[in-house]
Amino acid sequence: MNVTSCLRPIYLAGLLLAPLAPAQQPVSPAPVDPAIETALRQVSPEHVQATIEKLVSFNNRNTLSSMEANLKSGTGINAAADWIESEFTRISADCGNCLDVRRDEFIEQPQPGPRSRILKPTKLTNVYAILHGSDPAQANRMVLVTGHYDSRNTDVMDTHNPAPGANDDASGVAVSLECARVLSKLKPPSSIVFVAVAGEEQGLNGSHHLAKLAKSQSWQLEAALNNDIVGGDTTPGDTQQNKNVVRVFSEGIPSAATPEQATALINLGAENDSPSREVARSIAEIASTYFPLTMQRAQAGNPPRIARSNLVRAVENFHPVLIFRRDRYLRGGDHSSFNAEGFPAVRFTEWRENFNHQHQNLRTENGIQYGDLLQYVDYNYVANVARLNAATLATLAFAPGIPREVHVETNNLDNNTVLTWSAPAGAPQGTAYEIVWRPTDQPLWTMVQNVGTATRIELPISKDNVIFGVRAMDAAGHRSPAVMPNPSRPTRNFTQPAQSPKS
Repeated sequence: MNVTSCLRPIYLAGLLLAPLAPAQQPVSPAPVDPAIETALRQVSPEHVQATIEKLVSFNNRNTLSSMEANLKSGTGINAAADWIESEFTRISADCGNCLDVRRDEFIEQPQPGPRSRILKPTKLTNVYAILHGSDPAQANRMVLVTGHYDSRNTDVMDTHNPAPGANDDASGVAVSLECARVLSKLKPPSSIVFVAVAGEEQGLNGSHHLAKLAKSQSWQLEAALNNDIVGGDTTPGDTQQNKNVVRVFSEGIPSAATPEQATALINLGAENDSPSREVARSIAEIASTYFPLTMQRAQAGNPPRIARSNLVRAVENFHPVLIFRRDRYLRGGDHSSFNAEGFPAVRFTEWRENFNHQHQNLRTENGIQYGDLLQYVDYNYVANVARLNAATLATLAFAPGIPREVHVETNNLDNNTVLTWSAPAGAPQGTAYEIVWRPTDQPLWTMVQNVGTATRIELPISKDNVIFGVRAMDAAGHRSPAVMPNPSRPTRNFTQPAQSPKS
């Protein structure tokens, strides 16, 4: 029997009851929010291009160049940081000073060991802007988008020779700035942080510092979206690049988990449901709302003496491909810094990287052009990545937050499932909830049931056979990432290490 075929909600007397909620149904795209859709239309490939060209104009944005005194005026990473700050300030001025523009400036001490990439005390500057939430009860909740503005060539210590970094990672910074530009006129109840960090190429130093700052200041960070190498490399003759997709990497077992927690998560079958992976699933669902399938006629025109065909086909639009691993082989990224501090974080990266156009001195060998040059960036592709980021940031910022204390009762041996949870911190009146589930071998949620404002439900589905999640939803259909329930009668600590919102 299909595990979902006999679903009938049972509501218990004396508890907060759900209204007559619709029965189970397959997961379908959420309704479009007209305000978010309007913002996405404002994403401009021309703005993206202008940002990337400006960052490339600083010649070499190596983090170590912050300490060089002999750079040509208007070059180096300090000049780039000043320009990024001025861009955030300009965007803020256009929305009535709606952004809180900040610099996170610090001195990174020399790193020990023969492979050190910082040999003397070095100034690093992260630049970020906060669009504070409009609801005081929810303003401490945050979502964040980031890219790194430092660059490198073959020699990671080279501070003078050209290191344009058009794709790695001016493209990611362009996503962050473009999201700030188009979302800054919205007024979500919770906060959005737009970031450009330094030090990625020297060892994730900038993001490491910002993630620790976020933790020390008790940021209620519910999602960090790291965009790194999202330029859609355009190399003549490359037939394997796919401009219709962007990869979204997410960790399974949280990197902040203790060995005991990691073992417990594996025993529970929860290694595929970290907070970061639930964010990735949210991105996939949000993409289905704002990048829907396009229907096309399967046969163009009417050949002579051939009956007209009304056959249509569904053509996929731009969409994410979820990669269920923390990052690529031999590589790292700034999302890992946020993961290490217990925050949900994912990485966006183009489908197929061209390593001739990353971390290379500019040169031509055997007819091959090396170097991270402007000519290989597809600005329309970067704009699509920015739209997907913006849709995700706005949806999560408007959503009521992540349910807390989500449990599945495991007091008895039975074939039912009882789920309980508490409202997200600061959740507004009328916040509703959805139960989502999927077969254990499926990557995405497949079924959903709206349970209204109830915070407890019993379902005639065996908890052994599916993975459940609980998520919050507002009246407009903005949904939080789901939370996999922990056993209510644990024999060990199953708590995910991600930071829990404070009440």
